[in-house]
Amino acid sequence: MPTFTAPDGTELTYHVSGSFPGSGAPLLCLPGGPMQDSAYLGDLGGLTAFRRVIRLDLRGTGASAVPDDPSSYRCDRLVEDVEALRAELGLDTVDLLGHSAGANLAALYTAAHPERVSRLVLVTPGTAAVAIDTTGEERLAAARLRSEEPWFGPAYAALEELAAGRGSAETFKAVQPFFHGTWDEAAQARNADMVLQRNGEAAGVYGSEGAFRPEATRAALAEFGRPVLVVAGEGDANTPVPTATAYAELFPQATLAVLAGGGHFPWHDDEKWFTGTVDDFLAG
Repeated sequence: MPTFTAPDGTELTYHVSGSFPGSGAPLLCLPGGPMQDSAYLGDLGGLTAFRRVIRLDLRGTGASAVPDDPSSYRCDRLVEDVEALRAELGLDTVDLLGHSAGANLAALYTAAHPERVSRLVLVTPGTAAVAIDTTGEERLAAARLRSEEPWFGPAYAALEELAAGRGSAETFKAVQPFFHGTWDEAAQARNADMVLQRNGEAAGVYGSEGAFRPEATRAALAEFGRPVLVVAGEGDANTPVPTATAYAELFPQATLAVLAGGGHFPWHDDEKWFTGTVDDFLAG
């Protein structure tokens, strides 16, 4: 696995797949979690058949080293890790993808280095960096699309608790089916793996005080004139369609793509739709 050195000396790892002649510009992918091992992104539903995909293991996750300074897990401080990788790759500009909480980092990077981003893809994005609020009713409305599922009752009751500002770690665990388009054995196995692949300490620092300046970030994104794609899942209770719509509206040149019946990981719900949508966008 290739490595590079971050500005503070931390050794970081990235993964390259799908490299072949004529595969188009590389797509640099930032994982969510926050602070999740990028392995969960896999080949993004087969996107590597069309693009050279580069996954960054954020510091303290995957094969990247743990930094000496734990405060460097803060999202705004990770921006220069992304910039260091761009420089390491020798690219003047990058196509950039951020998933879930990784969209916060993608947004901060785009705001700080707009000239370095050719096209931006935000997949079921987290919104802390731009301060878009999602109401409890919006989450519940997305969840109600799954009302015919056998597990719906207990999961929906748990989501009502969370929407009301109550609940515990067990409550959050109970709502996990709403993040997946299909809560089958494969989805349950992926969910269990992700729990083990997340750096909890780093996740606690990622969005800590000072990490985000939403007003400044929104102003910078409003000036970003290059193409943006926001991908949403119709049944995603984490990033409901109204939230994704509001995010797309922050940009002067954004497209919203919604996967019918999709969840928070749309490349697992409909590989053909996801890869076709993203590749078509990147191809212009």
